[in-house]
Amino acid sequence: MTLVLDASVTLAWILPGKRTPAIEFVLETVVSSGAVVPELWRIEIANILLVSVRRSRITRAYRDESLEDLNGLAITIDNETSLHAWSRTLALADKHGLTLYDAVYLELAHRLELPLATLDEDLRRAAEKEKILLLGI
Repeated sequence: MTLVLDASVTLAWILPGKRTPAIEFVLETVVSSGAVVPELWRIEIANILLVSVRRSRITRAYRDESLEDLNGLAITIDNETSLHAWSRTLALADKHGLTLYDAVYLELAHRLELPLATLDEDLRRAAEKEKILLLGI
């Protein structure tokens, strides 16, 4: 695994009109070298795709194909995410004014000493302050 992948970058691959050269680079990196994500990543992705179907932004078939494509990538689910939720993750959320949902990505990148691929501006600012390499824009 070469990077921590967040939901914003993942969804930029999937949702129409969101891909950029930087997003393509991250996708190519994940395809060739894998990525790691926190435990909540699958829930976040599924929920946003569920809402996108309900709002007629994508079809169910497109959602299901996209999830199948993601499932085929070498994406490792970190099984220690929840162990840090009440300690290091909460402290990072407090320190940087993040939601706990965003702070899990920051904690994971920090703990594994990996770059973070995110489009979220608040998370990017926090990662810069924590001296975590950023990908995605």
